[in-house]
Amino acid sequence: MHPAYSVIAFTTASGMGYGLLILLGVLTPAGALPANPWLGALALLLGLALVTGGLLSSTLHLGHPERAWRAMSQWRSSWLSREGVAALAVYPPVLLFAIGWVLLGDASGFWAAMGVLGALLSLVTVACTGMIYASLTTIRQWHHPLVLPVYIGLALATGALLLQVLSVLFGYGVSLVAWIAVTAVAGSLALKLLYWASIDRGASSSSPETATGLGRIGKVTQLEAPHSETNYVMSEMGYKVARKHARRVRLLVVLLLFLVPGAASLIVASLGGGVLAGLVALVGLVAAGAGILAERWLFFAEATHVVTLFYGERAA
Repeated sequence: MHPAYSVIAFTTASGMGYGLLILLGVLTPAGALPANPWLGALALLLGLALVTGGLLSSTLHLGHPERAWRAMSQWRSSWLSREGVAALAVYPPVLLFAIGWVLLGDASGFWAAMGVLGALLSLVTVACTGMIYASLTTIRQWHHPLVLPVYIGLALATGALLLQVLSVLFGYGVSLVAWIAVTAVAGSLALKLLYWASIDRGASSSSPETATGLGRIGKVTQLEAPHSETNYVMSEMGYKVARKHARRVRLLVVLLLFLVPGAASLIVASLGGGVLAGLVALVGLVAAGAGILAERWLFFAEATHVVTLFYGERAA
């Protein structure tokens, strides 16, 4: 599939934002982070800004962005619609949580419940995003049981790396957040490696033989191509760039998204705070930001649609 840059921006930015909101909504009510109004204001503002920016960027992929609201009417059958409904549902509890934490300096009781609810709805939104792709049976690389766990894991990992920078900046819960980041990054790496190994081993169940129903006779080949040159469908659905350079991009993703941030979080956990820990945490976050963009680009670019069978290609 040809990567849509607006969708890449949406899934990476909103994923980090939702991951941050999940951690804030769980750790603060649990007492792991204090009800410091400055910490709450900056952390929640960053989380909501990333989520909102991601949602706005996603509309750029639509032919008529002004009609985006209509997509939410199909929530009974569409994961895209469910994602939109869940994304909007996140705002009320998170804003109420912000009132208690930032304005009243209280993250307990009702305000804590709003934080937990906001975290739960953020998790649901990320899950809906993952299911948009995991539910597409026409794309083997997406219709995979690990797509959803990877989406959730990467949201938590990138959100934890952002929270790690904030925790060092304010001096609260540094070691705890750093170890959460290490765990989330390591878990996401394991899931991603399993996913790559699985799609490399697997083979599409679709072929010209199954598509035409003539497989019992023998191998099906085309007498003539349907088009004399590459058309829009092939450039969008049969994108080949990533398949030529997949190994290199994967190594880049492992380095930037997992190894550098993981090592940085281990250093931060050992230092427990200070200027050096802040610089190391920032390096880990920047590396992860570049890595998640590469990972998401590769996720789209490696995917092949069964429509390519019509153009004489064997499904990957």
